[in-house]
Amino acid sequence: MISFLLWCVLFVLCWPVALVALVIYPLVWLFLLPFRVIGIAVHGALALVRAVILFPARLLSAPFRI
Repeated sequence: MISFLLWCVLFVLCWPVALVALVIYPLVWLFLLPFRVIGIAVHGALALVRAVILFPARLLSAPFRI
């Protein structure tokens, strides 16, 4: 919501820049989409490595809660 209000202020102050931003925003979003997918994959892989490393400690810390 705040980005929309900032865009409205920009539209009032300088409408050509606001219209250019409105056209460029989806292109930038499409350009950054693969980096988000890579970030999600790396986060998942690191979470898996962390879970594998910490699994023995979890088993030893609470042997009767399984």
